[in-house]
Amino acid sequence: MALAVTSSSTAISGSSFSRSVASSDSKALQICSMRLSDRTHVATTLSQRRFSMKPLKESWVLRASTLIAPEVEEKEVEVEDFEKLAKKLEDASPLEIMDKALEKFGNDIAIAFSGAEDVALIEYAHLTGKPFRVFSLDTGRLNPETYRLFDAVEKQYGIRIEYTFPDAVEVQALVRNKGLFSFYEDGHQECCRVRKVRPLRRALKGLKAWITGQRKDQSPGTRSEIPIVQVDPVFEGLDGGVGSLVKWNPLANVEGSDVWKFLRTMDVPVNALHAQGYVSIGCEPCTRPVLPGQHEREGRWWWEDAKAKECGLHKGNIKEENGVADSKPVVVQEIFESNNVVTLSRGGIENLMKLENRKEPWLVVLYAPWCPFCQAMEASYIELAEKLAGKGVKVAKFRADGEEKEFAKQELQLGSFPTILLFPKRAPRAIKYPSEHRDVDSLMSFVNLLR
Repeated sequence: MALAVTSSSTAISGSSFSRSVASSDSKALQICSMRLSDRTHVATTLSQRRFSMKPLKESWVLRASTLIAPEVEEKEVEVEDFEKLAKKLEDASPLEIMDKALEKFGNDIAIAFSGAEDVALIEYAHLTGKPFRVFSLDTGRLNPETYRLFDAVEKQYGIRIEYTFPDAVEVQALVRNKGLFSFYEDGHQECCRVRKVRPLRRALKGLKAWITGQRKDQSPGTRSEIPIVQVDPVFEGLDGGVGSLVKWNPLANVEGSDVWKFLRTMDVPVNALHAQGYVSIGCEPCTRPVLPGQHEREGRWWWEDAKAKECGLHKGNIKEENGVADSKPVVVQEIFESNNVVTLSRGGIENLMKLENRKEPWLVVLYAPWCPFCQAMEASYIELAEKLAGKGVKVAKFRADGEEKEFAKQELQLGSFPTILLFPKRAPRAIKYPSEHRDVDSLMSFVNLLR
C-alpha cells in the first residue's frame, strides 16, 4: 500500500517536472532568438544592477555575525563551600558521606588506612559500589599483626593498598645520631615527623582529597571539633598551595562503640591486637594495651603527657584542652634541617642584603618552625636544596618569628609564613616568590629564570 502511494507521488512530481522543463525550454528558445544587440543590452543592465547594490548597514552586518557566531560568555568556576557542605552533612550517615566524597573526587581521593578501626572506612567505600583507593604509611616499625591485617584486607576487598615509606636516608641519619629509641628520651615528634608526617606529605601531593578515620571521641581534648569535611589546614594536594587538599572525616560524629558494632555486624577483618587490649594502634614501640576504664589514647606514647598524644598527621584539627593553652613552654622541633640548607643569623642575612655583586644567588625561606604551612613545604624545600647543591645556588633559611618578626616585615618583605626570597647575583634587592605553589618544580623554575 505504501509503495502504491509512493508511485503516485512520483508520477505527480514527474508530471510537474515535465511542465516545468517545457516552460524553461520555451524561454530558452525565446532568448536565443533575440537579436545580438538586445542580448547585449540585457547583459549590461544586469551587470549594472549587480554592481550598483547598496552595501549592508553596519548594524545588519553585526547582527548577522552575531547570529552566525554568538559570543560565549565566560562562566566563573564555582568554588565549593566546604563549611556549608559540612553543616549540610552533619546528620548524614558515614555511608552517605563516603558516597558523596567518592562521587566528588573519583580517582583523586584515597582512604588513609592505619590498620585499626579504619577498616570501617574501607567497608563503607565498598558498600557504595564505587571504585576507591586506599593508602597506608608503613613506618617500618609496625606490629606483625598489623601487616597480617593489611594482607587480609587486600584479599577481602580485592584491592591493592598503596604503601608509602619513610625516606631511608632520613631514617638512617636519625638512628645513627640518636639510636633506635630516642623518642623515649626526647619525645616522639621527631621520629613521627621522619617516619609518618613527611611520607604522608608526599602521598597527599598526588591527591586532591583524602579520607580519615578521625572521630571526636578519640581525644575529647584535641579532636572535639573535627568537621565532616574541610579544606585541609596543613597539607597540600595535587595542585599545590594552600587550600589544594580537602579532608573528609566520615566517622567524625560516630562513637567508638558504634564503630565496633558495625565491624562485628559486617564481619570484616580486624587487627588481632584488639583482642589483646589494644584499642588505638600505632608503631610497636609506642603502643601498648589499655586497662579497663582507660581512654584509648592512653595506650599511645604512654610515657608522655596526655596532651601530647598526637603524631602530627592531624595537626590542623588539634586544639588545646578546654580551649586553654598549657602554661608549660611548648618545645617546637626545628625544621628545614639539611646539610644543603644554610642557617642564617640576623647578621648573616643583613650582610647578604648589603651585597650587590654576589658570587652566587641565594634562595632564602623566612619561616617559623611552629607554622603548619612551613612544615607542609619542608620536604619540597629540602629536595630543592639537594637538587641545587653543586649548581652554584645557595639555599638558606632564616627564622623570622619572635624578636625578628618586625625586622623581617620592614626589611625582608615578610607578609606571612613562609616567605621565600631570591637574592640574585647582581641585584640590590631580593625578589619575593609570589606564588602559593611551593612544590619543587615551581620553585626550581623561579630560581632558574631569575638567578
